Amino acid sequence: MKNKPQLTLEDVKKIAVGAEAEALRNGWAVAIAIVDDGGHLLWFQRLDGASPASAQIAPAKAHTAALGRRESKIYEDMINQGRASFLSAPGLQGLLEGGVPIMVEGQCVGAVGVSGVKSVEDAQIAKAGIAALGL
Repeated sequence: MKNKPQLTLEDVKKIAVGAEAEALRNGWAVAIAIVDDGGHLLWFQRLDGASPASAQIAPAKAHTAALGRRESKIYEDMINQGRASFLSAPGLQGLLEGGVPIMVEGQCVGAVGVSGVKSVEDAQIAKAGIAALGL
């Protein structure tokens, strides 16, 4: 039987604090979602002024990054390069940049999804949250 690391509530709180700090430092109103390796929601917050739509998009981006074990931007790029059929992939809805997997010891333990500003800025916030773990 294999063992693998998993996120604790303390880890999730560190990620959330790091992501929120990055968003606030830049004056960005976003939604932040953190999921486990199966894409199940562990944390969600919508900063003041964030769009109601971002409350749906952030968890979808996180879910996609966790299940795919890669940044959600990869899927957006594939679609933009003409592989529109990927839009029908079952269970994947957040096919936009801003979902980033959390990798520990070569294993995906979860993901962060952010929505509310430019996609590259969403990803910046997610990566700042993950960096707060100090991996």
